[in-house]
Amino acid sequence: MTTGTTGASGAGRAPARPAAGRAAGAGAKAGPRPRPGLRIIAPVLVFLLVMSVWTVVSELVLAADSRFLLPAPYDVIRVGVLDGANRAEILTALWSTTQIALAGLALAIVVGVLLAVVMSQARWVEHALYPWAVVLQTIPILAVVPMFGFWFGYEFESRVIVCVMVALFPTITNTLFGLKSVEPGLHDLFTLHGATRRQRLLRLQLPAALPAMITGFKISAGMAIIGSIVADFFFRQGEPGIGRMIDVYRQRLATEELLTALMWSSLVGLLLFWCFDLLGDHVDRRRSGRTRGPS
Repeated sequence: MTTGTTGASGAGRAPARPAAGRAAGAGAKAGPRPRPGLRIIAPVLVFLLVMSVWTVVSELVLAADSRFLLPAPYDVIRVGVLDGANRAEILTALWSTTQIALAGLALAIVVGVLLAVVMSQARWVEHALYPWAVVLQTIPILAVVPMFGFWFGYEFESRVIVCVMVALFPTITNTLFGLKSVEPGLHDLFTLHGATRRQRLLRLQLPAALPAMITGFKISAGMAIIGSIVADFFFRQGEPGIGRMIDVYRQRLATEELLTALMWSSLVGLLLFWCFDLLGDHVDRRRSGRTRGPS
């Protein structure tokens, strides 16, 4: 009797241990979130450090006759930002490049998500299409850009195609990873309730894949900016973009304008990254709120 009682009580307590372990594991996985102020102060400190090193190299390391190779930050701001004519020229070209990058990024997101969804629904489709997505990623973009110009002309459409080609693979890979990373137990639960393939996709796989998808969008955003600059660098017809202006400044040895164009381009990519980062934080908060449930 004593043995039976002990066994029964032990069996009753057994499920409590994994539950505690899961709670502890969830807390350890989430970890403390960084303070909002730290996310602003840390990059600002790094920026000030880079500007200080840049100034020291320009003023103290380089000789006076070689200082045009790396002008001081205040010279770059004076010539490239404060000068009205130079600022208007750079911002006009940057706007053209940004329009192409946004159009290419939007198409890459739509096409990439659709392809990843199709590949997630059938293993044979994944085996048939995914290797070609890898091939698309490994093709030297500089080698195929001239062909796009021959086929589609040298205007807006060809530049958007280059952006899509560069930005497509991260979206496909991360979306497919997110769709396939759903816990098997959740799939079993949907099967138990007789969910259709469409219900499983819309209510289980896509919501679970959102964090991975947004990570892919962050990568694709930067790649789209690069693709737009590369396309503009080679397609020398139509409205000039920042890529063509960079080449013009290079030929003139106008380092101040060249560095300004590079910094403005980087700022556009950084803004796109921040937008997707804010979207990812919003999704994480919604997911964590649903996980905790009402108190």
